[in-house]
Amino acid sequence: MPTEPHHDHSYKDLFSHSEMIRDLLLGFVHEDWLAQADLDSLETVKGSFITDDLREREDDIIWRLRWGDDWLYVYLLIEFQSRVDRFMAVRIANYVTLLYQDLIAQGRLTADGRLPPVLPIVLYNGDARWTASVELAELIAPVPGGLDAYRSYSRYLLLDEGAVVDDPSFPVEVRNLVAALFRLEHARDEATWLSVYQRLVELLDTEALGSLKRAFGRWIYRSFIRKKRSGIRLPAVDDYQEVHTVLEERVEQWNRELIEKGRLQGRQEGLLEGRLEGETRLLMRQMVRRFGSLPNWVEPRLAQASEVELDALADRVLDADSLDALFADSAKGH
Repeated sequence: MPTEPHHDHSYKDLFSHSEMIRDLLLGFVHEDWLAQADLDSLETVKGSFITDDLREREDDIIWRLRWGDDWLYVYLLIEFQSRVDRFMAVRIANYVTLLYQDLIAQGRLTADGRLPPVLPIVLYNGDARWTASVELAELIAPVPGGLDAYRSYSRYLLLDEGAVVDDPSFPVEVRNLVAALFRLEHARDEATWLSVYQRLVELLDTEALGSLKRAFGRWIYRSFIRKKRSGIRLPAVDDYQEVHTVLEERVEQWNRELIEKGRLQGRQEGLLEGRLEGETRLLMRQMVRRFGSLPNWVEPRLAQASEVELDALADRVLDADSLDALFADSAKGH
């Protein structure tokens, strides 16, 4: 299934920062074990830890953090598919198994020699809502007689951005970097983009987050805006604050274009409406001269007529024997 490489890369870059993973866990993993996790210990799992099979998974990011005396791994799969993958649970189970094989080979086990826990997260930002099962066992046909006990049981945590943003409980005030990202991804107008981006400027207003600032600037400037406004040309900008300035200018320009488009459409509609009113008045004068006083139903009837219907009535008004015949003939012709 096709992806958008430039968009994927810059999106992945965002989640290569510990601040994003921290906000992802704090904002969207509502489970008790998180209270025992040391979020300050977050570190990426370097490429040397993993095999080529996992290293080729360009959209996936692996982090680990201290959980008690041992490590807990966070496997983040970023899903850009336009369609829901029904068998995502199979893919995730495979990727986690590959990770475990690498951890075994590296001797990265718990203090008592067992495999460390892994939290698989699927981050999906497609337009359609996610409908696939998050549990592998649900994809396997049940068999009675004891065989059911051998079904594979594994699951992943799904974060469907669109569903998260549309949830009434989702906070309007953006205090979480990942929540801001979700809002940007699913904003429906330029004014919302700028408002959320302004909030990001405030959240990232510290020298310690300089790298993440640049990552957000690259994503929203080079990828996000181009995705929302295909074919747009933007000046070369690298500075985070300059990105915000350019976006403000662009949004103002887009708003002016929308206003001007509305004015032009309004003028065109006004001209058409004026022309139809003139034709209606002329047609009514012709009817009065041809048939005398007009009943009350004629004017409302003409007011609802289209331009084509008015033209048809005007063509027949001098030849029709009666008012009823005029409208009857017009209905037949139409």
